[in-house]
Amino acid sequence: MIYISASLPKNSTETATVVRDFKPTVILHAAAERRPDVVEKDPEQTKKINLECTQHLCQLANELGAYVLFISTDYVFDGTKPPYKPGDPTCPLNKYGMSKAEGEKIVLAANSGNIVFRVPVLYGQVERLDESAVTVLFTKVKDPSKPAEMNHCERRYPTSCADLGQAIKILVDSREKDPSLQGEFHWSGDEMLTKYDMAVIMAELFNLPSAHIVADTRPAQGAPRPFDCHLDCGRMEALGAVKRTPFREGIKSCLDKYFP
Repeated sequence: MIYISASLPKNSTETATVVRDFKPTVILHAAAERRPDVVEKDPEQTKKINLECTQHLCQLANELGAYVLFISTDYVFDGTKPPYKPGDPTCPLNKYGMSKAEGEKIVLAANSGNIVFRVPVLYGQVERLDESAVTVLFTKVKDPSKPAEMNHCERRYPTSCADLGQAIKILVDSREKDPSLQGEFHWSGDEMLTKYDMAVIMAELFNLPSAHIVADTRPAQGAPRPFDCHLDCGRMEALGAVKRTPFREGIKSCLDKYFP
């Protein structure tokens, strides 16, 4: 397997060199502009990362007889009719979701053997708190000197990157045994939390005050966010047991080094 992230390689020529030298059997494509508000403001840059890069990787995979495992998002759905199953029609609300839905079409049209793997908001070990939409909340949680408004409207299902890694391994190993495994798969944590819920949990875990954390029950500002994109993970669960780390346990291990 070869893993393509947002930072490596730097251009299409480097990408082709790396992929051709490595000769992978599967390309795990996780590169994306995944910040909805940034996508709304910079659609051209988003197109280069989320669409043109995807097309290029699919072409390289076909050239080498490999398949692409494309990491996508629950934001390809509008959040009105959860839980969403693989194969349900996509209906994104914002330009980020639209770009990922278009990326999915590119992947599946390039080769019927490719895989789309949809996941929700992720968190894990980070070098900076702002690397994840989950860990960044801790910045405001730690500062009780001013009110911290946290969205308490849209429902989220925060998912550990470590758990996702295990799910990807199970999927790739299963595909090696059964080449008919292709198309769409979902994986997600099973705890429904708003950003407000997550922030309060963080405060509790580190014995921090939480009175400054204010629940904002209005829809999120900026790019429209879906209300509830809960993913049906039954197809993935049928391949084997994947750990779902409790949010309290997973987020504490990620934030320990940032406190005090």
